[in-house]
Amino acid sequence: MRAPFFLFLISCIGVAVALLLPGWSDLLLVAVPMAVAAAVLIARRPRIAPRRRPPPRQPRTGPPVILDGSNVMYWKTDSPDLAPVRDVIATLMAHGLSPSVIFDANAGYLLYGKYWHDNDFAAALNLPDGRVTVVDKGTPADPLILQTARKTGARIVTNDRYRDWLDQFPEARKRGHLIRGGYRNGPLWLDLPKPQV
Repeated sequence: MRAPFFLFLISCIGVAVALLLPGWSDLLLVAVPMAVAAAVLIARRPRIAPRRRPPPRQPRTGPPVILDGSNVMYWKTDSPDLAPVRDVIATLMAHGLSPSVIFDANAGYLLYGKYWHDNDFAAALNLPDGRVTVVDKGTPADPLILQTARKTGARIVTNDRYRDWLDQFPEARKRGHLIRGGYRNGPLWLDLPKPQV
């Protein structure tokens, strides 16, 4: 689409010459319509969308693990903090696991004073969209966490015992289904099984 720009430039030069040099005023009869036509072509040219970068490659995923985000964000202090969630995600990934996070609807308000959507948390945690869920207002996250773990065969990172849900989800009683964790004298610990040698 360089031709319309070239024509517009030439016609503008023609108009300037016709106005500045005596005896060249007839050039206006050609240069002005040519400038208008080139301007119309430029205005109507199709907009070319910027090239999209290909989506980042997803790392190879290991066995799924679900974080109870609203529980984990209190592991470091009595105040909600996203840092423990980031620490747990990094530790799980280092162990070859594939973490997803589920938050209560009020998690954004507790952390930042406003509602945060799934993609807001995904960006803050450097996780792909779809790996973070914020439940709807008025819906408890616990049953969704337990149901998702059941569907995907995932274990759950939490210090919650889900006592209110054990009748519906008896697998939460099984040893190793719930991964406990926290901070002892500084560093994070997770009750992960030792790798087999």
